[in-house]
Amino acid sequence: MHSTAKQTQAYDFKTRDIKVLRKLLPYLLKMRTRVIWATLFLIAAKLANVAVPVVLKEIVDSLDQTNVLMILPLGMLFAYGGLRLASSLFNELRDAIFAKVRYHAMHLIALGVFKHLHTLDLSFHLDRRIGGITRDIDRGTQSVSTLLSIFVFNIIPSFFEICLVIGLLWINYDSFFALISLLTVVFYIALTLAITTWRMKYRYQMNDMQSEANTNAVDSLINYETVKYFNREDFEVNRY
Repeated sequence: MHSTAKQTQAYDFKTRDIKVLRKLLPYLLKMRTRVIWATLFLIAAKLANVAVPVVLKEIVDSLDQTNVLMILPLGMLFAYGGLRLASSLFNELRDAIFAKVRYHAMHLIALGVFKHLHTLDLSFHLDRRIGGITRDIDRGTQSVSTLLSIFVFNIIPSFFEICLVIGLLWINYDSFFALISLLTVVFYIALTLAITTWRMKYRYQMNDMQSEANTNAVDSLINYETVKYFNREDFEVNRY
């Protein structure tokens, strides 16, 4: 626990998201064709998703008219269902195309870390922190997948969708509604960033403790005969 606290205090809690995204950018550029297609499907899904309530509004308005042909609301109803289906379909196509990009990046980064471990000197490997290292590698590769998905499918698309919705509110309704929506989104983003930054130190502490626990467990199991010989099972359990 003492070493874990020291490691946690050594971390810099300032956000370095832009620096991390710059390091991940080359992995996206290696398969830019798939990234472009995934982005196009994403834009199509967002457009279909935004058009759904607009079509629903037209259906309700057409039913309110007395001398309207029945084929018009039925056509709008089919259009509504088609847009809902298109939104789900484009999202699935986006995930299917981008999956190879995500796992290719995870493979290259994990391979690079594995090669780097073999270049380290003997003193590093004699420390026998195998459990913590394997846990960190697994956590790091999974984080790459999460970061790529958030960057490509959450940050940029959400900004695009927010601008699209606010533009529709500005054009079709009073500008006051668009302003309220914009201020709400800005407040939500600021609050989310503040809470995320605050909880990062606890996340770092949790990661350190998980790595320390894995290190102790693997070290204890590797030295099973020594533990049994000195009858130190209770000590190893308490340390874990």
